[in-house]
Amino acid sequence: MARQPRLILPKQPHHILQRANDPQLIFRADEDYAQFLVWLKEAARFYQVAIHAYALLPTHLHLLATPPDEDSLAAMMQKIGRLYVPWYNARYARAGGLFEGRFRTAVVDTDRHFLMCSRFIELAPTRAGQAMEPGQYAWSSYPHHAGLRPDPVITDHALFWALGNTPFQREAAYTDLIQQGIAPDELALIASSVQKGQPLGTQAFKTALEQKTGRRILPAKRGRPVRKPELPAA
Repeated sequence: MARQPRLILPKQPHHILQRANDPQLIFRADEDYAQFLVWLKEAARFYQVAIHAYALLPTHLHLLATPPDEDSLAAMMQKIGRLYVPWYNARYARAGGLFEGRFRTAVVDTDRHFLMCSRFIELAPTRAGQAMEPGQYAWSSYPHHAGLRPDPVITDHALFWALGNTPFQREAAYTDLIQQGIAPDELALIASSVQKGQPLGTQAFKTALEQKTGRRILPAKRGRPVRKPELPAA
């Protein structure tokens, strides 16, 4: 059975997950993370993709990004792979692929789930045991949003700007959100949506997507179909 095309909506945020081929590592040293970010910034600018949040971990990476059209996310990820994988293979005297097939993605509802998804991504290093606090981890966008250092990879979303009238207010409000953490049911919801390629949003958001795209997004109703009554013979 052919794979269903990814659901990519122009000018809508998407949560992207890319994993390594088991049991490979994508990043082994600081230089690997730094070089990947160089190419991420270049590819994002080339294809006009806005990167709102990211977290790079040894075996996988998360991005929260808004593409201008249906093709730019895939083009950006392919460009990074064509640059990074040969560089990584030469650096570590290895051959073959590095990533686990195609990347996974989920359209994100900006009204209710954008900031939740951003927090999910920037808290990933602490969940993975890579740092005790998100600000201690160098390879995510949290230091940018917390005002610890500017990050040229990041294009802040309007919802981040809406957190305050000044940089200090925005950074303080976002830091407070991070400190609140994410509830277990929210963690499960976000993880499931990107793994399955299902939109992350409310019922109304998903219904609107079905109408807009003509694709089934909501689960089909269970039970046997109702039989129409038979008409009497003429």
